[in-house]
This record gives sequence, structure tokens and C-alpha cells, in this order.
Amino acid sequence: MTEPLWTAREVALATGAALIDGDDWQATGLSIDTRTLAPGDLFIALHAERDGHEFVGKAYEAGAVAALVDYRMGSGAQALVDDSLVGLQGMGVFARQRSNAYRVAVTGSVGKSSVKEAIATIFRAVGPAHASEKSYNNHWGVPLSLAKMPKVTKRSVFELGMNHAGEIAPLCQMVRPHVGLITRIAPAHIEALGTLDAIAHEKAQVWSSMADNGVAIIPADDPLSDKLAALATSHGVSRIVTFGTDRGGDVRVSAFDTGPNGSRGQMMVFGEPHDFSLKVSGAHWAGNVAAAVASALFCGVECADAVAALAAMDPLPGRGGAVQIEVSGGQATLLDDAYNANPVSMAAALATLGAWPAKRRIAVLGDMLELGGGARQYHEALAWNLQQAGIDQVYCTGPFMKGLFHSLPKKRQGGWFENIEDLQDSLHKIVIPGDVLLLKGSNGSRIHQIARAFTRGTS
Repeated sequence: MTEPLWTAREVALATGAALIDGDDWQATGLSIDTRTLAPGDLFIALHAERDGHEFVGKAYEAGAVAALVDYRMGSGAQALVDDSLVGLQGMGVFARQRSNAYRVAVTGSVGKSSVKEAIATIFRAVGPAHASEKSYNNHWGVPLSLAKMPKVTKRSVFELGMNHAGEIAPLCQMVRPHVGLITRIAPAHIEALGTLDAIAHEKAQVWSSMADNGVAIIPADDPLSDKLAALATSHGVSRIVTFGTDRGGDVRVSAFDTGPNGSRGQMMVFGEPHDFSLKVSGAHWAGNVAAAVASALFCGVECADAVAALAAMDPLPGRGGAVQIEVSGGQATLLDDAYNANPVSMAAALATLGAWPAKRRIAVLGDMLELGGGARQYHEALAWNLQQAGIDQVYCTGPFMKGLFHSLPKKRQGGWFENIEDLQDSLHKIVIPGDVLLLKGSNGSRIHQIARAFTRGTS
């Protein structure tokens, strides 16, 4: 019989809850959403846009064994606490304390989820592993991910995100990582933090509550690499490891080729060469794979095992994966990188599109959000990337992308659209067999809706 994830007694110990209408239940999972709740789950009633307590009845109907609540909701097994979010955070810390797993915390302005999934792929290949779901990287996502960690886990990886100053430190305090990794510093959320230096200071909080003998993993290619190293030292971290393509990196990719069928290359790992291959495409994966391998080395994984595991990793939805789509007269290729965007990730996506063999290379771009007073300049600067990549046509939506569109040569202007629906309709009419179509924009730009429309019905 599978050991339960949580017993009623453990929830009470972790949260200080009063157990009502039953104290001998066992939960095989956790859920905050009745739409995805599985029978046997403990339902956590959080306060968000909707009060989760409104859905306790539906949770029971879906098979929840109990609910964690901060006010009583009718009959049924309940763990009553003063604040359900604080209760969830207590469960996260308790789950960490009862496990002997290595813990990696991943943050940065670009590539957090991709690197997190690469590390998770390695960990799953070498033993019982656990990772944050999706991009659950905020004040409720991190404790939920921790609380879902089984006791038998040997290695784990958690994504830490932020929108404002002061958000990384409490997440780090919950995770207490053995390895703290920063992928890259870029002007994501610069609207709230003001400068790249301020972003670096905030991201460096990933090292503020490390486990004993913790290791800082730092991007050697980043212009702020030296600053990050100094910040790691200021947090008491004595072991600093660098990764990337820079010749001075401890784990560096020395050769890298990428194309429609994936990527391959060689990395030098503390001076030793290791060949690798990937199913994923894009020049940015050189840094991603180096970051993942560097992290795994300090969690008891042999380099050869890490490299072998990465060869099986599939592309992530919305993060640059290629899919064939049906168009009038044949097929085109869709590069779905519509999950999110900032100037650095946008430049990387355009470079990938430029290297892709195609009849026409078409960029479909939505606004990059939260860039503050420099937003217009960041958008218009993409004209250089579009030219360098040899993009044939550009289709845009959003007020900031309008400025970029009008700065382009006429031959490159496909169209600017005020709303996403009109853009989507136009694309369905103009894409022809042999085209390669890149979709890229911040989540709020809704570019991801076009990806769903084009891939509906594809496998």
C-alpha cells in the first residue's frame, strides 16, 4: 500500500489545526482547485479572486478526504486554522523538515521554468524526485510545491519568482536550498524594481537562507556575474560555481549546434569534456543545459548520468517547442514561445527563428509588460534583432509593439492589430506551407491564445 502524503495528525502538527469531524483521515495528495482535485486529496481553501471556502462542498463531492479551512464550512472532515495560507506554509516547512532530499532553488529573469524542468528531468532519472508544478513560484505556489513533496524524495527542485522587492527571501526561507541558482538578470519586472542592480539584489535573496554548505550557481555570461558573486558571498555562501558559454565558466558549453531536430554540443565540466544532445532547440539552451548540469553535480548526480538524462527531455509547452500545424495546402511550423517575454528572452527567440530553415520566417509578437519607463525603447530596439535574424514578416499586437511595427521597413511589416482576435484571423489567412511562425509575448498580451487556436486538434 502506498504511504499517504499527509495524515490528519501530521497536518495538525504542521499547522496547529483543530481537527473537526474526523481525525484519522489520510490524504494521498493536495489540491487548491476543485477542477483538478483527485479523489483522496486534501483540499486547501485559499483566499484569492474567489474564496476557496466557497468550493469546499464541491471538493467533498470530487472525493476530497478533508479540507484545510480558516472558518468552518458545514459538515465533513476539516482542519481548522487561523489562516489557510499560513497553514499551507506550515505544511511546506514540515514537509521539508521530514525529508532528507537535496533541494535546488531556481530563480532569475529568464528561463526559470525551462531550467527547473531540465533539473527535474535529471533528478527523475536517478531516483525519487520532486519538482514544482508548472510555474508555481509565488507565495502560495512554493509552499504548495513543498507540501506535495513525498517523504521518500531524494532530490527536489523549486522555482522561486517575484514581481516586487521582498518576495524572494520568504520563499527561500521556506525552501532552505542546498543549491541556489540564478539563471540570468534581465529587465523583467524592472517597472517595479527600477534598475537591473535592484533586480540582482532581489534575485540574490535566493542565497539568504541556504542549507549548511550551500552552493551558489551563477551565470558566467551575465554582465552582472561579478556582482552576483559578491552578493552570494555577502549572504555567507562560500562555494560559488559559474555556468554558461564564457571561457571562464566552471561548467561551460564549448560547442553548440541547434536546429529543427534538436541540439547537440560539448561542455567542459571543471575541465573535463562531455558530449550531449537535446530534443529541444534554440541557442539559449546552451546556458540552460550548463545550469542544469552544474546544479545536479552538487546533489549527488554524476555528470555522465545528468547528460544522458537530458537527452530525453521534451520541449515545454509555450516555451519554444516546435509543432507542425495544418494550413491551406499543407503544413507550416509553429514555434510556440508564448508563455512570457522580456527583452532578453525575446532576442533569444528571434535568433532561434532566424536559424530555422523556412520558406518565410514570420514573427508574431505581443507586448513585453512590466518594463517601466523604458518600455517603448525596449520594444523599438527589437528592430535590430529582427534585421539580424532575417525575419521576413512581423505581425504585432499591443500599444508598445505598435511603435516597433512602425519603425520597421515596409517589406517587413505584416500588420499591427489592436486586438488579438483580428490578429489571429489574419494569420490563418496568410500562413502557407513551409512557413515558420514564432509566437512570443508576455502572458498578458494573450499571444498564447493564438497558439491554442493553431494547435487545436494536433498531437
